[in-house]
Amino acid sequence: MSDRYYYLIAQLPALRFGKEPGISVPAFLAEADKWLTRGDAATLRRALLFDLSDEPAGCRFLDRFKEFERGFRTELAEWRRARLEGRETRTSFPAGLVREGDPLEVERKLLGWRWDRLEAEEAGHHFDLEAAVAYHLKLQIAARLAAYDAERGLAAYRNLTGRTS
Repeated sequence: MSDRYYYLIAQLPALRFGKEPGISVPAFLAEADKWLTRGDAATLRRALLFDLSDEPAGCRFLDRFKEFERGFRTELAEWRRARLEGRETRTSFPAGLVREGDPLEVERKLLGWRWDRLEAEEAGHHFDLEAAVAYHLKLQIAARLAAYDAERGLAAYRNLTGRTS
């Protein structure tokens, strides 16, 4: 553990699921660049929420999350395929995540599932690379949730389709 993590992490705004983040992803990465070594900053930049690659990231925490994401997506695809074929399949995630709700609600629940996984995995990590990686991944979730705006979505839909109502 290094002092540079204390300086970085102590100044970051707290993140809450479903709440507007107090910092943008680019601002977070710029701040991290000030405090972290080049190698750690590069690892942090490789912490992408939907990275499905199996390339080692240089951080066991990130590698475990990437493995979780790949497995989750595979399982989700199998669940959807089984549903289309009219058969049941067992999953490690609660089927209620995807069974009920409009697409936006389902997306929110899926992001919440990821958030909860990150919360569980980051336990015991406070001022280290793993804590910074977890923060970056959660920040990406928070930013994605904040971007879901019904009015902007409707305006974009109308712009794409040429419809006014």
